[in-house]
Amino acid sequence: MTPADDGRDERSDAEPPRKFYGRRRGRRLRPWREELYDHALPRHRLTLPEDPRQPLDPAALFDRPSSRLWIEVGFGGGEHLAAQAKARPDVDFIGFEPFVNGVASLLRYLEEERIGNVRIHPDDARPVLERLPEASVDRFFLLFADPWPKKRHHFRRFIQPESLAVLSRLLGDGAELRIASDDMGLVRWMLAHLTDHPDFDWQARRPADWRIRPADAIETRYEAKALAEGRKPAYLTFRRRPR
Repeated sequence: MTPADDGRDERSDAEPPRKFYGRRRGRRLRPWREELYDHALPRHRLTLPEDPRQPLDPAALFDRPSSRLWIEVGFGGGEHLAAQAKARPDVDFIGFEPFVNGVASLLRYLEEERIGNVRIHPDDARPVLERLPEASVDRFFLLFADPWPKKRHHFRRFIQPESLAVLSRLLGDGAELRIASDDMGLVRWMLAHLTDHPDFDWQARRPADWRIRPADAIETRYEAKALAEGRKPAYLTFRRRPR
C-alpha cells in the first residue's frame, strides 16, 4: 500500500470547527425505539462535569472502581461494542456515535443483555477525549468509519494529525489502536498518517495480520455488507510505543 495525498482543504479561521460526522438521523425511529432512546439513554449516557476545564475521571463514570478503559468511536449499530462489553465485564467502555439510529440500536443490546459497563456519548468524541487523563485508555476502536471519499471532505476523516496527538496522549504504553475499513483510499490515508507518527507501531508482520479480522472481534453489519458486495476489509492494529 502506498500513502495517499493528504488532500486537505485550505479553510479560513472564521469557519466553524470541523465535524467528523454528517447527518444525525436516518429513517424515523419506530415508536418502541423512540421510547427506548428516551428512557434508556439517561441510564447509559456519559455525563461530563459542568466545568469545561475539569478533567473527566473515568472511575466516576461507573458504579465500581475502574480497571481498564476501552473506547469505540463511531460504533455504528453497536453490535461490536455490545459484544466486547459483554465478553469483558471487567473492562469499562465508552462509545461515541452521533447517529440517533445507531444509539437506539446499541441501547437495545445493552437493555436486553443487561450490559452495564458501557457509557454512551451521542455526539462528537473530541470534547470528551480531550478531558480524559493521559494514558487512561487501554484499547481504542475505529471500525468502518465513513471514508469521506471526496477530496473536499477529507478534513472530516477521524485520523488527522490533531486527533493522533490526542490518541498519543490518551493511550497507555502498549495500548492498542484497532482500525478496520473496506475503503482502500481511507486505508492508505490512515496508514500514511499513522506510520509517519513516532508514537505508533504497526503490528503487521505478514499479510494475514491485516487481512484477517482479530480473533476476539465480531463481524459488524457494515463489514458484512462490504463482504457481500465483494470488498475485502483491511484490519490495522497499532500499539502505543513506550513513553
